[in-house]
Amino acid sequence: MGRDTQAPVIWLITDNKPGHKNQLKGLSNRLRVLTGASQYWIDAAGYSVPVWRALLGIAPAMDTTLPRPDLIIAAGTGTHRLLLALRRFRKAKTLVLMKPAFPLGWVDGAIIPAHDGVKPGRSVLLTEGVINAVTPLARLTSKPEALILVGGPSEHFDWDDDAILSQVSDLIARYPQWRWTISDSRRTPATTTDRLAELQGLKISVEQHNRTHEDWLNHQLAASRAAWVTPDSMAMVCEAATSGVPTGLLELPARSGSRVAKGVQRLAERGLIAHWSDHAAVMAEQSDRHERLWEADRAARWVAGLWLGKDMKSTKEPHR
Repeated sequence: MGRDTQAPVIWLITDNKPGHKNQLKGLSNRLRVLTGASQYWIDAAGYSVPVWRALLGIAPAMDTTLPRPDLIIAAGTGTHRLLLALRRFRKAKTLVLMKPAFPLGWVDGAIIPAHDGVKPGRSVLLTEGVINAVTPLARLTSKPEALILVGGPSEHFDWDDDAILSQVSDLIARYPQWRWTISDSRRTPATTTDRLAELQGLKISVEQHNRTHEDWLNHQLAASRAAWVTPDSMAMVCEAATSGVPTGLLELPARSGSRVAKGVQRLAERGLIAHWSDHAAVMAEQSDRHERLWEADRAARWVAGLWLGKDMKSTKEPHR
C-alpha cells in the first residue's frame, strides 16, 4: 500500500452477475474488516475497452470522483478487459477471481478454485470451492429446522427432476418432526419449481428465489440446523458449508471429467459436506463443529499480507 497512514482503497470491478458479485462481496467484506479498506464498485459495462487497451495496459478515462486505488479486484469474464487495461493504473495491484482465459502473469495475483487445476504460487491462491459472502455461524440453532436448496441443469451433472423430488420427499418423510424450507434458484426448471410447490404444507415452506431478498439465504442458514443442496451449484454448496450448518448433497449423476464435480468431491473428502448416504449424520444434533471452511477470510488475509502491508495470520492452515 502506497499510503501507509491511510486505509487502503479497493476498486471492485463487477459484471453484475450475482455469483461473481457475491465473490467480490465476500472478499471485500473481509478486507474491510481486517484492514479498514474502503470499497468502490465499478460496473464494467459502463466502460468501453477495446482489445488494444487490454493488451497494452492502457486505462480508459475513469470516473474522476474515484479515489486512487491500492488494489483492483475483478470477477467474471466481462470484467477482464477493464482489469487488464487498469494493470498499470497509478501503481495499483490487480487481482482476478477465478481462472481467467488470459495469462496469469498479466495481473499481480489470482484467487482460483483448486478444482480448476492451476498450480499455486506466491501470487496464486487456491481455494476450496468459490469465495462467498456467508459468515460462519457462532452457534447452530437447536430447533429442528432444515433448508433445501435446489439448482438446475448444468454442464457438470445430469439433471433429474424425479430423482431430486424423490430425495426431497424421502427426507421429509424420514424426519417428520422437522420444519422444512425449500428454495429453487435461477437455473431450476419451471417443472421442478411447480412440483416443489406442491409439497407446501404445515411444516413445509416453498420459496421462489425471485421473491426473496438479497440477504435471505444468510438469514435462512442462520435459522437452520441442517441444509441439503443439489451438487450442480458449487456456489450454493460452498455457501451452505461456510455457514457451518451441517450440509448434505442431494444425489445427481456427475458428468465425466467435470471440474465442479471434482471440487464438490474434495469438500466431501474433507468432511465439509456429506453425501446422501450419510443423511443421518447431517440430521443428527451437532455438538462439535467439523473442520471449518471460510475461504473469504483466508483469501482476505492472504491479500492483506501480500499487498496491503498487513501481516495477517490465517485462521487455519492453507488448503493443499
